Amino acid sequence: MSKVIITCAVTGAIHTPSMSPYLPITPEEIIEASVGAAEAGAAIIHLHARDPVTGKPDQTPEAFAKFLPQIKARTNAVLNLTSGGSPYMKIDERIQPSMRFAPEVASLNMGSFNFALFPMLERFTNFKHAWEREALEGSRDLIFRNTFKDIEYALAACSANQTRFEFECYDIGHLYNLAHFMDRGLVKEPLFVQSVFGILGGIGVHPEDVMHMRRTADRLFGKAYQWSVLGAGKNQLRIAAMSAAMGGHVRVGLEDSLWLGKGTLAKSNAEQVRQVRQIIEGLGHEIATPDEARDMLQLKGADKVRF
Repeated sequence: MSKVIITCAVTGAIHTPSMSPYLPITPEEIIEASVGAAEAGAAIIHLHARDPVTGKPDQTPEAFAKFLPQIKARTNAVLNLTSGGSPYMKIDERIQPSMRFAPEVASLNMGSFNFALFPMLERFTNFKHAWEREALEGSRDLIFRNTFKDIEYALAACSANQTRFEFECYDIGHLYNLAHFMDRGLVKEPLFVQSVFGILGGIGVHPEDVMHMRRTADRLFGKAYQWSVLGAGKNQLRIAAMSAAMGGHVRVGLEDSLWLGKGTLAKSNAEQVRQVRQIIEGLGHEIATPDEARDMLQLKGADKVRF
């Protein structure tokens, strides 16, 4: 088996500042979270930006410019820029940072789907900022849009920059969408497929769901892909352990889960990286370095980005 790539998504756009005091919000916090995660063993750092006062997702290139050079200067990790941004944004806004900075990797959702966050209102009731409750409540009527036209736009926008993609697949149909683009020659192997489990509106977290995703990806892509998983919330480590046991890669981070264990908030992204690293190494596997991840994913190298 090849080594296991750990991706760490340090802040995201799902969780809000009132949910955890440890969620990175400011550029300085995002820098420290990223460096800490890399030092703990993450080969790839998946990045979002936020308004430093309200914590609201901010997809402007200017927001990313406040932390990208500093993270690059302090770590060799692969920096992966979101094109997911926030579910309330359209693709032309969400892809701007990747167009400006030409990262080694950018994320790309492989289809539209219901993206329901409102169940979190059962656990979190007090909010510092009005946008937090509004965003969660609004997800009752929210479609996270990524049409075929949107995906084609994102692929074309980054093709000249040699940016490769973390293809985020929230359900089985998204794998078929990716196969469609591969058949058309718009994406090239090795694909980096990130299977997402546990978001209401996408596939569930039962072990059979995980197996179904893997079997389908194997059938569609054979040896032309690298498989990684993320489990939302309390499912993070259980899903990661399944992937590692099945020869896959893993993603953790406060974007996906605020927790270290039942009732215990993670105080840093690095804590989650160390925890999943312990599982991986306990299974007898080794973690990949950033350069080993670059080799497995055939990335262009950090010297070819524009930040």
